[in-house]
Amino acid sequence: MKNFEWVSRKKVDEIATIYETNITLNKSATTHLEKAYIVLLGLDKERHLIAIKPIRKGQTELEYVPKEQRHNITIKSSYSRISNKRFIKEISDLIKLDFTEKIFYKFSAYWSDSEQALIIDLNEGEV
Repeated sequence: MKNFEWVSRKKVDEIATIYETNITLNKSATTHLEKAYIVLLGLDKERHLIAIKPIRKGQTELEYVPKEQRHNITIKSSYSRISNKRFIKEISDLIKLDFTEKIFYKFSAYWSDSEQALIIDLNEGEV
């Protein structure tokens, strides 16, 4: 039984939806952040990637994270949300999101073991 990979009835993609004021993650993406106390937000401007790194309460990393880099995450049963209008503005300027045209934009996301972060690929838009 060790070699079997159990298959779900349907593929559940990790999706990030960017609104003018927040990033909302679907349940599949949220599973990677369920135990987060706060998150760090990173932006790779060259490769157009966002990193959301969860930090748990009690992790030694928390002590070294400046307060201005700590972002709250709201976790519900079917989604999670990180609000930061300034960060969203930076993203929208970088990849030209127009919130007067559309209320939201959807992007693919994936977990990176090497970064220990959820990565939102801004190149993989409108999923």
